This record gives sequence, structure tokens and C-alpha cells, in this order.
Amino acid sequence: MRPSANTPLRRAEGKLFALRDFLGFERNVIVQATCHGKDNRALVDALVHADGKARGIASVGPAVTHDELKSMDEAGVRGVRFNFVKRLVDSTPKDVFLGIADKIARLGWHIVVYFEAQDLEGLIPFLRQLPAIIVVDHMGRPDVSKGVDHPDFGRFVDLMADNANIWCKVTCPERLSVAGPPLYNDVVPFARRLVEKFPDRVLWGTDWPHPNMTTHMPDYGRLVDFIPKIATSEEARKALLIDNPMKLYWA
Repeated sequence: MRPSANTPLRRAEGKLFALRDFLGFERNVIVQATCHGKDNRALVDALVHADGKARGIASVGPAVTHDELKSMDEAGVRGVRFNFVKRLVDSTPKDVFLGIADKIARLGWHIVVYFEAQDLEGLIPFLRQLPAIIVVDHMGRPDVSKGVDHPDFGRFVDLMADNANIWCKVTCPERLSVAGPPLYNDVVPFARRLVEKFPDRVLWGTDWPHPNMTTHMPDYGRLVDFIPKIATSEEARKALLIDNPMKLYWA
């Protein structure tokens, strides 16, 4: 039995799709948040009710079956998310993630990875083993107080330059900024550098509904205003907002 229109789940879906429409976007991608664990039922339900306008990223464990993955694929899931942020998750052996990567390979899914800048160096050998496109969340969470030319961010830029299968999301200035709202201008140089160097491997998003965000709730108008600051030409904005997500999620 499907939930009625008055359930919390259906109301949440309605808010998400209403925000998408209000901001003027035709499609959206829904990522299973860490706080929701590996129960992807709400994600799948939202995809089923999105009229083909949404795709999803799931969180799964090593016991997930091919039939379960196939069912999620039919609903619109196109990848899985691996979280390496130590304050959010327990340490999972890398072999577990590699086993999941092998299971999803036959579906052509990609892998979203979430980590913090200080942990990147130790993750590089593992990332190079993954047999799929990798999408890095939030630019690898650079410490923007160090500046865009700091070796820490340079390490991430070099990783993308050396590995054509690595993409990234130029997202979450509200999480990364030291200066804070409303403009988040200290994050602009980081995102702009990635958009300019890797125009065909960058993605944008809102990070709605901002789980674990404790400082403030961002103004979505300000998040949209961030786009022309980092993608400074019409061509760059088309790649960021249309061409790249269509290639990755709807091809």
C-alpha cells in the first residue's frame, strides 16, 4: 500500500519537488543521507513518484542482493555512496566497499565518496581501485581558511587531473565557508578552479534538506546566486547544470 498524500514521507517529497520547481530546475538527484542509514525505502518511494524527473544515490551494505540492486535501478537509483567522514561513521574495511563496487558494476552505476581534506592522502590508493566513475562530495571538503593554493587542495586537483573517472560536486558553500552567509565568497575560488579545470566533470546541487547542519539554514536564492560566480560563462553553466548531470544520471 502506498503512503497517502498526508503522510510525513509524502509531504517531504512534495516539499522537495516544490523547491526544485520553484528554483526553475526540471530534474533533481536525491542522495541517501548518512543519518538515514541503509534503509532506502523513502528514497525509492520518492523516485517512483517523481514522474521520471529524479534519480537517486543509495547507501547499501555488503549483504545487498542483485535483485535488490536491480529493483532500485528500475526505480531510478544510479549509484551508491561511501562515507569516510570519521565523525559521522564507523570505520568500514575497504574490502567491504570494493565488494559493493563489484556488485554495482554490472548496472553501470557510479560511486559517490564523502571525505574530509585531511584524509584524502590516505584514501587515494583505495580510490584508484574503484571500477567505476567516482563523484566526490563537496569538493573533498577543503579547509578554505588555508586558501585555494594550499597543497591540501592542490592534492585534490591533482587527483582529478590524473584520474579521468573522478568527478566532483561543487556544492555546499554553506558548510565550507568560514566567512559565512550570505555570500560565501571565500568558497568561490575553490569551486571556480574546479569548474574551469574540469568543466565536463563537475556537478551542482543544493544539499537539501541539509542534515547535520547546525549553524544556519541557507537561503536558496543565495545558493543559486553562487552558480554564476563559479561558472562564469554560459557554456560553463550549461555543462554544470545540464550536460554533465544528464550524461551521468539520464544517459
